Amino acid sequence: MAIAPREIPPQSAVQAVLLTSANAVIPGLPDARVLAVGDATAARARAAGFTDVQSAGRDAAALAVLVEQTCRPAAGPLLLASGEGQGMALATQLRGGGFRVRRIVAYSARPVRGLPEAAREFIDRGRGHALFFSPETAHVFVRLCRRAGHGAGAAGIEAIAISAATAAALAPLNWARIRVASHPNQDALLALLP
Repeated sequence: MAIAPREIPPQSAVQAVLLTSANAVIPGLPDARVLAVGDATAARARAAGFTDVQSAGRDAAALAVLVEQTCRPAAGPLLLASGEGQGMALATQLRGGGFRVRRIVAYSARPVRGLPEAAREFIDRGRGHALFFSPETAHVFVRLCRRAGHGAGAAGIEAIAISAATAAALAPLNWARIRVASHPNQDALLALLP
């Protein structure tokens, strides 16, 4: 996937910025409190200069719980920064709980036109581990493999998926095996590497 950041207009004060992805970290609100979907996103927010950062440690459902535990509907709006086509369910859930949510699209993710040379060489070697962080990325990978003549997959490669949905998207290819992280976060994904 190719990530293209969007230009974000200046934002007024909010009680918290909600980040659904590390790619959604937006500049311009360094004093804002940040609630991040996971640890990698929280780390990216800290690296961008945010100092009051909490991680939900898992997924959008955990982020919603963190918001409900740490924010109050009467304390002001929430700014939900997400990718294009993402974050709507979270915004709807929070609005249902009485929160005012401003959703902004911080980036778009577009499929690349072909597998990078390094990925083709990796598949041709036929051994190792491939990590997949989203169902969308897995779908694109499968499609690009088939287009590049790797429709049978990589029989010697073990796929490591961040979620069951990601594993399902990988299933059309012939892997040595597909393993699913115990929790939908980067630490659990990396824990499956030997």
